[in-house]
This record gives sequence, structure tokens and C-alpha cells, in this order.
Amino acid sequence: MPLAKEVKTKTIADFHRHEKDTGSPEVQIAILTTRIQQLTEHLRNNKQDQSCRRGLLKLVGQRRRLLTYLRQSNYQAYLGVTERLNLRRK
Repeated sequence: MPLAKEVKTKTIADFHRHEKDTGSPEVQIAILTTRIQQLTEHLRNNKQDQSCRRGLLKLVGQRRRLLTYLRQSNYQAYLGVTERLNLRRK
């Protein structure tokens, strides 16, 4: 279940640094967060879907690594992203 093109485009537009930015850590974290929310809803309805659960855990780990990188390289951007996406930070 990939993200719908409209949802992904809107997420990129909300978090991009410039017009053609699709790969900055902020954009990647926002896309992963949207995908994680979608998979979480799916798993609430389909509790036995173990392959989906594994994919969800991989996405959470990838987002965690990107957040760590962003925190180390640009702390102000890290604070902005976590605030806008309502993510807990440690």
C-alpha cells in the first residue's frame, strides 16, 4: 500500500527547502511519518498481518536514524520537524 500521489506531493510541498527538494531529511521524515501513520491504521484493523508489521518496524527505524542525523547536523530543523509532526523527542 504505497502512499497516494496527492498525499505524497502535499507532504513534500509542506516540508521542502526549495521548489525541487524531494530528498532532504525533513521531507524524508515527513513522508515516513505519513506512511507509518497509514500502516498503523492498517494494523489496527488487521492484527495478524505480520509482514506489514515488519515493514512498519523497518520504517520506524529508518525514521529514527534520519531524526538522529538531523539532530546532529541541524538542531533547529530537527526541532521544527518534530514540532510540526508531533513527534516525541529525547
